[in-house]
Amino acid sequence: MRTIDLTGKTAVVTGGSGTLCSVMASGFAENGAKVAIIGRNKEKLVKVVEQIISDVEKKNGTAPVVKGYSCDVTNKAELEKTAEVIREELGSCDILLNGAGGNQPGAITSIEMLGKEVTEGEDSFWNLDEDKIRDVVELNYMGTLLPIQVFTQDMRKKRSGSIINIASVTAILPLTKVMAYGNAKSAIVNLTQWLSTHFGESRIRCNAIAPGFYAAEQNHDLLFQPDGSYTPRAHKIITGTPMGRFGNPDDLVGAALFLASDDMSRFVNGIVLPVDGGYSAYSGV
Repeated sequence: MRTIDLTGKTAVVTGGSGTLCSVMASGFAENGAKVAIIGRNKEKLVKVVEQIISDVEKKNGTAPVVKGYSCDVTNKAELEKTAEVIREELGSCDILLNGAGGNQPGAITSIEMLGKEVTEGEDSFWNLDEDKIRDVVELNYMGTLLPIQVFTQDMRKKRSGSIINIASVTAILPLTKVMAYGNAKSAIVNLTQWLSTHFGESRIRCNAIAPGFYAAEQNHDLLFQPDGSYTPRAHKIITGTPMGRFGNPDDLVGAALFLASDDMSRFVNGIVLPVDGGYSAYSGV
């Protein structure tokens, strides 16, 4: 068990049924927080909540308080109703981790760089689907902004709280193919810095974590061939990562706990913390 004490705190984790955020949610629960996990898929929520409770109980000897809430983070009315239920069941929000996000086909180019000649069938910048681009920006940016508007109301009254936004290494070092996703994550970095200033005197801290490359369900086909070997893109990623490996979800937990803790990071505000094995620090030479 890590040594950060979150006893008495209520943590709200959006996108909490996903691979990365479920592990960070488990870290909060392991260290004493009551955890509300928000996601859209009710079946996944049930499985994740059961798994976290089981894992933490094995480590700590007692079952944590973890509950799942089905909600669309891009719908403010739904968020407000969900926040009321969480407040009644677990207490007002002290820690808000915004992890809802993702990418989708139609907003991704099939080529990394445009060649001199036009090739038929290429998904280039000009072929990106306007609606898909809007969807990616809506989920990643508005799906971060709206929960902050809703859950910081209680933080403002208490004059304390920690917001942790999940950005991406592509907000620091733009990656090929994922233009819309990178644009949205860059906006989250700016939002984090803006809110850290806006909320500063209210003692609500706002920081971000920028994960590097983690092998998860969402990006499995991007990184691995059917036989389990690396794709050409995965080889490029590993070559560009000084630590020579993909991240494990557990690698993010320490950063999340640090930023959540008022004892450990009470004067840390407005930072973007890369957890990427050195990827964003390496020029490739």
